[in-house]
Amino acid sequence: MTECSSCNSNSNSNSSSKVTKSIQDEIISSTLAKIKYKIFVMSGKGGVGKSSVATNLAVALAEMGEKVGLLDVDIHGPSVPHLLGLKGLLDVDEHKFIKPKKFNDNLAVVSMECLLTDPDQAVLWRGPMKTSAIRQFVSDVDWGELDFLVIDSPPGTGDEPMTVLKTIPDALCVVVTTPQEVSLADVRKAINFLQYAKANILGIVENMSGLICPYCKKEISLFKKGGGRELASRLGLDFLGAIPLDPATVVAGDLGKPVVLLEEDSFAKRAFLELAKKVKEKAENSLEVLSSIHK
Repeated sequence: MTECSSCNSNSNSNSSSKVTKSIQDEIISSTLAKIKYKIFVMSGKGGVGKSSVATNLAVALAEMGEKVGLLDVDIHGPSVPHLLGLKGLLDVDEHKFIKPKKFNDNLAVVSMECLLTDPDQAVLWRGPMKTSAIRQFVSDVDWGELDFLVIDSPPGTGDEPMTVLKTIPDALCVVVTTPQEVSLADVRKAINFLQYAKANILGIVENMSGLICPYCKKEISLFKKGGGRELASRLGLDFLGAIPLDPATVVAGDLGKPVVLLEEDSFAKRAFLELAKKVKEKAENSLEVLSSIHK
């Protein structure tokens, strides 16, 4: 019995798809080989300031002289361009590679928002399209040689974080939480997800850790304090730092200028700079990273 033409067509299509994916896998491997450390910033819950942490961490690392890429894989709610004051679409070079948008000499950015002609346009994509887009953010972007690639993911344990971990298996994960139990409960689920995925967890960051009064400069435990540190201790994970609620952060975000670049000193600025130092130190001394480099 001979196969019908539609069966042959489907077979050829599947073969072509496998070849295309194999080629893309090779390009992804080649791209990632030029990046020393991949820092995956995630959380189990929305509203914990994860994008602010990822953005200020990336900028602080760049200010330390590191070559940094910032990849915003929040397909439906990208906020990194706004936090950095970046506008306009991404360019494509003569080889059809996407050029990241330069924030400064040491920091380059790619975000879904930089692909939309209307920033208010909703992205109505399901799983396979999001997976494909994230892989393309690595394979089709000319990242060049980087010291750090900081990846900002949407909250939860859905398509985006799963795709990042599958695409970048040596990523070092930074989990962001706020001190209160409603956030910690979801973060425990996120950590369980990372452990199940056998991901490398760099540590926990407690954001919105106390409020700094803009008048007396004293700290107020508005949303409690210490929950992230306690969780890290209980789970045997490293505590990377506490970032206080600081009016300077809100002002900086609205200005499209990261708080670490504001001229005036602030508690949040100091905390983010200390976080960057801690992340750099832990990444450089990570056994997982050292083993992957020397394989």
